[in-house]
Amino acid sequence: MRNFDFTPLYRSAIGFDRMANLLDNLSRAEQNQPSYPPYNIELTGEDKYRITMAVAGFDQSELTIEVNQNNLTVSANKAGEEQQRTYLHQGIAARSFERRFQLADHVQVQSAHYENGLLHIDLQRIIPESMKPRTIPIGVQTAEKLTVVQAGSSASVAASVDAA
Repeated sequence: MRNFDFTPLYRSAIGFDRMANLLDNLSRAEQNQPSYPPYNIELTGEDKYRITMAVAGFDQSELTIEVNQNNLTVSANKAGEEQQRTYLHQGIAARSFERRFQLADHVQVQSAHYENGLLHIDLQRIIPESMKPRTIPIGVQTAEKLTVVQAGSSASVAASVDAA
């Protein structure tokens, strides 16, 4: 595993404390994060994501999904089996686990379902209207307005200024 020293970045980046802490926590979490259970993260549409976890051997009632601020935690506690089995080879793990995912701002869990030993968690990034890019219309302002004034038999043209 490779360690990165972000100290020079911290000296010159002002106001990026949250990002710096996230980078530090991410590098530490990757070292301590177990690889069980395996999972996929896929892009299913514009601003839509799905986490699919292989949780074979677990019942739906043994799985727990929690969201706290920007942290998504999926955990499972395997209930003790009543009968002891003697395995010649045990390739399917059935141990308890806890997997954490760091969610970006404005990412919300939309739904979760369990099917054929796979846990699917659907996520969507919902950006508030105030943060979406918007187009500002450019108006045209006329500085002078010509006015025709007739006085008697001779016509004169006077310029008047509109204060718009």
